[in-house]
Amino acid sequence: MKILFTCGGTAGHVNPAVALAQMFQERNPGCEVLFVGADGGMETRLVPKEGYEIQTVTITNFRRSMAPAAIGHNVKTLLNMNKSKKQANAILDAFQPDLVVGTGGYASFPVVSAAAKRGIPTAVHESNAVPGLTTKALSKVVDVVMVGFEESRSHYDTPEKVVVTGTPVRGDFFRYTRKEAREKLGFADDKPLVLSVWGSLGAEVMNRQMAQCIALECRDGAPFRHIHGAGRDYHAVVEELRDSGVEKFPEIDVREYIYDMPLVMAAADLVLCRAGASTIAELTAIARPAVLVPSPNVVADHQTKNARVLANAGGAVLLPEGESSGEKLYSLITKLLGDGARRETMSRALRDMGVPDAAEQIYKTLTGLLEKPAH
Repeated sequence: MKILFTCGGTAGHVNPAVALAQMFQERNPGCEVLFVGADGGMETRLVPKEGYEIQTVTITNFRRSMAPAAIGHNVKTLLNMNKSKKQANAILDAFQPDLVVGTGGYASFPVVSAAAKRGIPTAVHESNAVPGLTTKALSKVVDVVMVGFEESRSHYDTPEKVVVTGTPVRGDFFRYTRKEAREKLGFADDKPLVLSVWGSLGAEVMNRQMAQCIALECRDGAPFRHIHGAGRDYHAVVEELRDSGVEKFPEIDVREYIYDMPLVMAAADLVLCRAGASTIAELTAIARPAVLVPSPNVVADHQTKNARVLANAGGAVLLPEGESSGEKLYSLITKLLGDGARRETMSRALRDMGVPDAAEQIYKTLTGLLEKPAH
């Protein structure tokens, strides 16, 4: 059995493909896997770290602008599309896959399209609530479209092809109960825990707000525990807290990176974060109430669309970055921590949306394609 995964652009596109590749190889000894990404994409660094070979095609995005630079870029993209088509066909000729799966990113388009034309079984998985241009275009030619949420079905012209599978989440996220996680973190009391993390892209604004929020918490005697992952702004956050006169509080834990995220998230009573596809999948999988402040710096405003799905279901509070502040975040935290019934309702809404066995559902869907007679 030979399976080709094509993905890239963000870790949220790469991680589900890696999880599926591992599952296929565990259950099918001798299964060969090849990844295809875009020249220079982060996938060319992430995939080899997981032990898989990756080949690349030359593909770029389209810019929705009439500015001269954007027009020049789009002309280059058109030329690249022709080049990537030839590269995709050469890769298919050499590898001869039995199945081709796209999990998002521009590289998926030429590879999945070429495979569909040859009659090779094809599928795409979209972890964002609203499909991007690539997935939307590919949905017309693939055998099946796999999505994270039931609400996503309405965004496709071929809803009969859509299967709600959820988005795979690392098994570590299911390892601990809240009680076990708190014990492992060494918490002797039952003070609620807030987790905040904003990723690395565009996080500077939110880290500044978190410094203000934490200063307010300390002013009130740190009424709850708070673990904050500041990423590359760590030193700036620590300095700002020092300038605000914040002394050392055992309840406040500002870290450069949160390496034990599954453990910390399992212990948390409330999560403050962005709304990337992977984060949304993790929140719904373990049903953690959240305040979502979508990044305004992503293509097609995907994070706001993801956040809206959770907020409309009652599982999260959506707060646009432009309306957010340290004071507003502190106010929201205290309000939600003081309302256990509301947080339980939020958890229930997330549990109803989540698909804890998403990897299994996707595996079944894909093996079902392999069992069908060739086109």
